[in-house]
Amino acid sequence: MAEEEKTSNAATKAQKAAANVQASAAKRRGRITPGKDSSAAETITRRYFETIGAHDVQGAAAMWAPQGLEDVRGQGRFVGPEGVREFIGSLIDAIPDLRVEVLSTTTEGERCAIHWRFSGTFAGPGSLSGVAPTGHRLALEGIDLLSVRDGLIQSNDAFPDTMAVPRQLGMLPPLQSTAEQRMASAFNLKTRVTDALVGAGSGEARLVAEGVWVVQGQPGRCNVYLIENPGDEGGVTMFDAGIRVMTHAVARAGARLGGISRIVLGHAHTDHRGSAPGIGAPVWCHPEEVQDAEGSGGWRYWPADLSGLPLVARQIHRLLHRYAFDGGPVPIEGTVSEDDEVAGFRVIDLPGQAPGLIGLWRESDRLALVSDCFYTIDTWGRDCAAHVPEHTYNYDTEQTRASMRKLAEMEPAAAWPGHGNPVVGDVRAQLLRAADAA
Repeated sequence: MAEEEKTSNAATKAQKAAANVQASAAKRRGRITPGKDSSAAETITRRYFETIGAHDVQGAAAMWAPQGLEDVRGQGRFVGPEGVREFIGSLIDAIPDLRVEVLSTTTEGERCAIHWRFSGTFAGPGSLSGVAPTGHRLALEGIDLLSVRDGLIQSNDAFPDTMAVPRQLGMLPPLQSTAEQRMASAFNLKTRVTDALVGAGSGEARLVAEGVWVVQGQPGRCNVYLIENPGDEGGVTMFDAGIRVMTHAVARAGARLGGISRIVLGHAHTDHRGSAPGIGAPVWCHPEEVQDAEGSGGWRYWPADLSGLPLVARQIHRLLHRYAFDGGPVPIEGTVSEDDEVAGFRVIDLPGQAPGLIGLWRESDRLALVSDCFYTIDTWGRDCAAHVPEHTYNYDTEQTRASMRKLAEMEPAAAWPGHGNPVVGDVRAQLLRAADAA
């Protein structure tokens, strides 16, 4: 009997030791096993929603830790307890017969997710997001994720169905209704018209060399290059960012090619950084371009009124810079210079139109992507022979000529500029002729 008791005690100790080891391992992995914390989190979460359902605004606010943050997606961020008290109070002021139902909860450690339903009459006198009371019956569901510690709510990430209320109020058409279909059709028409005006299609990129695509957009026939990343990295590197109105077309094209992992600016003028802020990928450029990428986009050395351009062109260009070209300053993640490697290409310095203008060179097929080293369009966007970029926009025109000669001596098979069509055939002769032209 004594031996059996010893054996039983040993087994119990072993079980406890194993449980402790599992709990320690779970904590090291960032997971907390269910226990008192989980029970407390769920209890307080349920009590909090019951308190709101009882319209006890003060009681609900008292359950919050000082400086606790409630982030209600689509509505705002509120700091507890006072900010939360005002938010809950305004909700009950708008829906005085508010009813709260807890549909389910899921808890892990200090965090509890709660699926809820609110219902009632939008009777006021308070408003909802600035909308005056209408008398409509409303029903809204959502999920909140609360963090509870030391018996108080520390934070709440709330995800309400933000489409439900405007649909029920008639601000949006009913789901799958004829009116909703007509609204979608009108929006699709707007997208098609915008794509047609921008000239970038619906995000279709054109393959121009092995692993290299171009998206060209208006105004200015700006070229954005998408280069397949080597190895197992996947996605594409974007060279030059074109203009702001190309943002959605470039984003669609990049997504279809696996996603844009980085942006490398050929230079930082407004019509070459334009879509970068809207893409959301890290941006790189030459060290000499950081100031303009994060600042004026070239205006620091251009004539303030773009004097030098013909009068009509000057007025049009000023409008384009403001309303079509520039997406604004963009933070720079890092820099690249001559001989650095970018997506299987070698960086070449081609200063002149901008102090830190760069191109990308691939020796295997003698392909050059060179931003605004030269132009193949005129002031009005029409095709023409290669020529020195417009003097008004040049940082140093003589330096531009020197960079064109440098590129010519590399004897590219094809040289793709920042605007318009490439130079092909006897590229060297065409670029040298352009560089030496008056």
